Amino acid sequence: MVTELPTDLTPELVPLSWLLGSWEGPGRLGEGAPESEHFSQRVTFSQNGLPYLSYSAESWLTDEDGNKLRSLSLESGFCALDRKLLSGDGGPGLEPADIVPVMKTADDVEALRNEDGGFNITATIVHPGGIAELYYGTIKGPQIQLSTDLVMRGQNSREYTAGTRIFGLVNGDLYWRWDVSAEGKPLHAHASAALQKIN
Repeated sequence: MVTELPTDLTPELVPLSWLLGSWEGPGRLGEGAPESEHFSQRVTFSQNGLPYLSYSAESWLTDEDGNKLRSLSLESGFCALDRKLLSGDGGPGLEPADIVPVMKTADDVEALRNEDGGFNITATIVHPGGIAELYYGTIKGPQIQLSTDLVMRGQNSREYTAGTRIFGLVNGDLYWRWDVSAEGKPLHAHASAALQKIN
């Protein structure tokens, strides 16, 4: 699979560029055992010239043939290389950056490689029901591994304490797995899917 880089892509998003676009496909809840429920999902990663990817995901419960039965969940968030803020970076809030992009060359980005030859990344994902996750992890080629550093829950949210996520590109398809620790249970398989790129 050939990845075409947008002409307006800021250099520090190049390691994440294989995610760009919309992906759709089937998944299974839990370990994927025969009795596990089926779902389908559409995931979109997009960029707007700033040094992060926007993430959105919509999921539906389905029957075994993939026919949608009802909405399951929504997620949204952001993913970026984990680096120290530079004097030209924007924020907080609407405070504009002095320079966009702050990192202008491939050499600037290469200096961020970790000792394993990949890059450290961070992701923030927000769910309905008053739950937000802050993940840290690594990206190396077309593979991402993330673990929660913090899970924020509202006072009436379901108990959820930790999660890990893995994303990988296999023969042009996006595979992912999400493990969670929730409702008194240790980290266990929550869901997984195989998504094909649709645009």
